Amino acid sequence: MKRTGLALIYTAAIMLANPATADIGAAQDALSGSMKKLVFHEEPQPAGTSDFTTFEGEPLNLSDWQGKWTVVNFWATWCAPCRKEMPMLDALQDEFGGDDFEVVTIATTRNPPQAMQAFFEEIGVQHLPLHRDEGSTLAREMGVLGLPVTVILNPEGQEVARLRGDAEWDSDSARAMIRALTGLPGNS
Repeated sequence: MKRTGLALIYTAAIMLANPATADIGAAQDALSGSMKKLVFHEEPQPAGTSDFTTFEGEPLNLSDWQGKWTVVNFWATWCAPCRKEMPMLDALQDEFGGDDFEVVTIATTRNPPQAMQAFFEEIGVQHLPLHRDEGSTLAREMGVLGLPVTVILNPEGQEVARLRGDAEWDSDSARAMIRALTGLPGNS
Protein backbone atom coordinates (compact mmCIF):
# COMPACT_ATOMS: atom_id res chain seq x y z
CA MET A 1 0.00 0.00 0.00
CA LYS A 2 2.80 2.39 0.93
CA ARG A 3 4.65 1.63 -2.31
CA THR A 4 1.48 2.26 -4.36
CA GLY A 5 0.99 5.62 -2.65
CA LEU A 6 4.55 6.65 -3.44
CA ALA A 7 4.13 5.52 -7.04
CA LEU A 8 0.98 7.64 -7.35
CA ILE A 9 2.73 10.69 -5.89
CA TYR A 10 5.71 10.17 -8.23
CA THR A 11 3.42 9.76 -11.25
CA ALA A 12 1.45 12.89 -10.30
CA ALA A 13 4.69 14.87 -9.90
CA ILE A 14 5.88 13.75 -13.35
CA MET A 15 2.54 14.66 -14.93
CA LEU A 16 2.56 18.09 -13.30
CA ALA A 17 6.15 18.73 -14.38
CA ASN A 18 5.58 17.78 -18.02
CA PRO A 19 3.13 20.50 -19.11
CA ALA A 20 5.83 23.20 -18.92
CA THR A 21 8.20 21.06 -20.94
CA ALA A 22 5.45 20.09 -23.35
CA ASP A 23 4.53 23.75 -23.82
CA ILE A 24 8.11 24.67 -24.79
CA GLY A 25 8.27 21.62 -27.07
CA ALA A 26 4.97 22.53 -28.71
CA ALA A 27 6.16 26.13 -29.06
CA GLN A 28 9.35 24.97 -30.78
CA ASP A 29 7.38 22.61 -33.02
CA ALA A 30 5.15 25.50 -34.12
CA LEU A 31 8.05 27.49 -35.56
CA SER A 32 8.32 27.87 -39.31
CA GLY A 33 9.51 30.49 -41.76
CA SER A 34 11.30 33.45 -40.18
CA MET A 35 10.15 32.31 -36.73
CA LYS A 36 12.67 29.43 -36.96
CA LYS A 37 15.27 32.04 -35.91
CA LEU A 38 13.72 31.96 -32.42
CA VAL A 39 16.03 29.90 -30.23
CA PHE A 40 14.68 28.40 -27.02
CA HIS A 41 17.23 28.00 -24.22
CA GLU A 42 17.71 24.57 -22.66
CA GLU A 43 17.20 26.20 -19.26
CA PRO A 44 15.63 29.60 -18.50
CA GLN A 45 18.23 32.38 -18.26
CA PRO A 46 18.23 35.41 -15.96
CA ALA A 47 16.82 38.53 -17.58
CA GLY A 48 18.41 41.94 -17.23
CA THR A 49 17.87 43.91 -14.05
CA SER A 50 18.83 47.41 -15.23
CA ASP A 51 16.11 50.01 -15.25
CA PHE A 52 14.77 51.69 -18.37
CA THR A 53 12.07 54.36 -18.65
CA THR A 54 8.64 55.09 -19.97
CA PHE A 55 8.40 57.58 -22.80
CA GLU A 56 7.77 60.23 -20.14
CA GLY A 57 10.90 59.23 -18.17
CA GLU A 58 9.34 57.21 -15.34
CA PRO A 59 11.51 54.26 -14.20
CA LEU A 60 10.62 50.71 -15.30
CA ASN A 61 12.17 47.31 -14.83
CA LEU A 62 11.51 43.99 -16.56
CA SER A 63 10.46 42.65 -13.16
CA ASP A 64 7.36 44.87 -13.53
CA TRP A 65 6.03 42.25 -15.99
CA GLN A 66 6.56 39.19 -13.79
CA GLY A 67 3.44 37.05 -13.67
CA LYS A 68 2.85 37.14 -17.43
CA TRP A 69 4.53 35.93 -20.59
CA THR A 70 6.38 38.89 -22.08
CA VAL A 71 7.86 39.45 -25.53
CA VAL A 72 10.54 42.15 -25.15
CA ASN A 73 11.68 43.81 -28.36
CA PHE A 74 14.78 46.02 -28.52
CA TRP A 75 14.63 48.45 -31.45
CA ALA A 76 15.73 51.87 -32.72
CA THR A 77 14.24 54.50 -35.00
CA TRP A 78 17.14 54.15 -37.47
CA CYS A 79 16.72 50.35 -37.74
CA ALA A 80 15.13 49.33 -41.09
CA PRO A 81 14.26 45.75 -39.98
CA CYS A 82 12.62 47.25 -36.88
CA ARG A 83 10.36 49.35 -39.12
CA LYS A 84 9.33 46.17 -40.97
CA GLU A 85 8.69 44.05 -37.87
CA MET A 86 7.10 46.56 -35.45
CA PRO A 87 3.60 46.47 -37.05
CA MET A 88 3.69 42.67 -36.69
CA LEU A 89 4.52 42.95 -32.99
CA ASP A 90 1.68 45.48 -32.73
CA ALA A 91 -0.71 42.90 -34.22
CA LEU A 92 0.57 40.27 -31.75
CA GLN A 93 -0.11 42.63 -28.83
CA ASP A 94 -3.57 43.45 -30.21
CA GLU A 95 -4.45 39.76 -30.45
CA PHE A 96 -2.94 38.39 -27.23
CA GLY A 97 -2.22 41.37 -24.96
CA GLY A 98 -3.79 41.31 -21.51
CA ASP A 99 -3.32 39.92 -18.02
CA ASP A 100 -1.26 36.89 -19.16
CA PHE A 101 0.73 38.25 -22.10
CA GLU A 102 2.30 41.51 -23.23
CA VAL A 103 4.64 42.83 -25.90
CA VAL A 104 7.09 45.37 -24.45
CA THR A 105 9.07 47.49 -26.87
CA ILE A 106 12.25 49.24 -25.72
CA ALA A 107 14.04 51.78 -27.93
CA THR A 108 17.72 51.43 -27.17
CA THR A 109 20.58 53.80 -27.96
CA ARG A 110 19.83 57.43 -28.82
CA ASN A 111 16.26 57.77 -30.01
CA PRO A 112 14.84 61.28 -29.70
CA PRO A 113 11.31 61.09 -28.28
CA GLN A 114 9.87 62.98 -31.25
CA ALA A 115 11.50 60.50 -33.65
CA MET A 116 10.09 57.59 -31.65
CA GLN A 117 6.56 59.01 -31.86
CA ALA A 118 6.95 59.74 -35.57
CA PHE A 119 8.27 56.20 -36.17
CA PHE A 120 5.19 54.62 -34.56
CA GLU A 121 2.81 57.02 -36.34
CA GLU A 122 4.38 56.43 -39.77
CA ILE A 123 4.07 52.64 -39.52
CA GLY A 124 0.66 52.63 -37.82
CA VAL A 125 1.58 51.18 -34.42
CA GLN A 126 -1.33 51.59 -31.99
CA HIS A 127 -0.99 48.93 -29.27
CA LEU A 128 2.66 49.07 -28.20
CA PRO A 129 4.37 51.19 -25.55
CA LEU A 130 7.14 53.67 -26.19
CA HIS A 131 9.84 52.79 -23.65
CA ARG A 132 13.46 53.98 -23.68
CA ASP A 133 16.82 52.47 -22.75
CA GLU A 134 18.63 55.67 -23.61
CA GLY A 135 22.09 54.64 -22.43
CA SER A 136 21.63 51.04 -23.68
CA THR A 137 22.30 49.82 -20.14
CA LEU A 138 19.66 47.08 -20.22
CA ALA A 139 20.49 46.17 -23.83
CA ARG A 140 24.19 45.75 -22.99
CA GLU A 141 23.38 43.76 -19.85
CA MET A 142 21.22 41.41 -21.94
CA GLY A 143 23.81 40.98 -24.69
CA VAL A 144 21.90 42.87 -27.38
CA LEU A 145 24.59 43.37 -30.01
CA GLY A 146 22.48 44.31 -33.03
CA LEU A 147 18.90 45.32 -33.69
CA PRO A 148 16.25 44.18 -33.57
CA VAL A 149 16.53 41.57 -30.81
CA THR A 150 13.46 40.01 -29.25
CA VAL A 151 13.46 37.92 -26.09
CA ILE A 152 10.63 35.96 -24.51
CA LEU A 153 10.33 36.03 -20.73
CA ASN A 154 8.33 33.46 -18.79
CA PRO A 155 5.99 34.55 -15.95
CA GLU A 156 8.89 34.11 -13.51
CA GLY A 157 10.76 36.84 -15.42
CA GLN A 158 13.38 34.52 -16.94
CA GLU A 159 14.48 34.57 -20.57
CA VAL A 160 13.35 31.38 -22.28
CA ALA A 161 13.98 32.29 -25.93
CA ARG A 162 15.76 34.84 -28.12
CA LEU A 163 15.45 35.93 -31.74
CA ARG A 164 18.10 38.04 -33.45
CA GLY A 165 16.89 40.03 -36.41
CA ASP A 166 13.35 40.59 -37.60
CA ALA A 167 10.63 37.98 -37.92
CA GLU A 168 7.00 37.68 -38.91
CA TRP A 169 5.44 38.03 -35.47
CA ASP A 170 1.91 38.13 -36.95
CA SER A 171 2.36 34.80 -38.76
CA ASP A 172 0.41 31.63 -38.02
CA SER A 173 3.67 30.18 -36.69
CA ALA A 174 4.17 33.02 -34.18
CA ARG A 175 0.56 32.84 -33.02
CA ALA A 176 0.76 29.05 -32.59
CA MET A 177 3.98 29.45 -30.60
CA ILE A 178 2.39 32.06 -28.30
CA ARG A 179 -0.68 29.84 -27.82
CA ALA A 180 1.56 26.87 -26.93
CA LEU A 181 3.45 28.94 -24.34
CA THR A 182 0.55 30.80 -22.78
CA GLY A 183 -2.52 28.63 -23.34
CA LEU A 184 -4.28 31.77 -24.64
CA PRO A 185 -6.76 31.36 -27.49
CA GLY A 186 -5.99 34.65 -29.27
CA ASN A 187 -8.56 36.57 -31.29
CA SER A 188 -8.36 34.61 -34.54
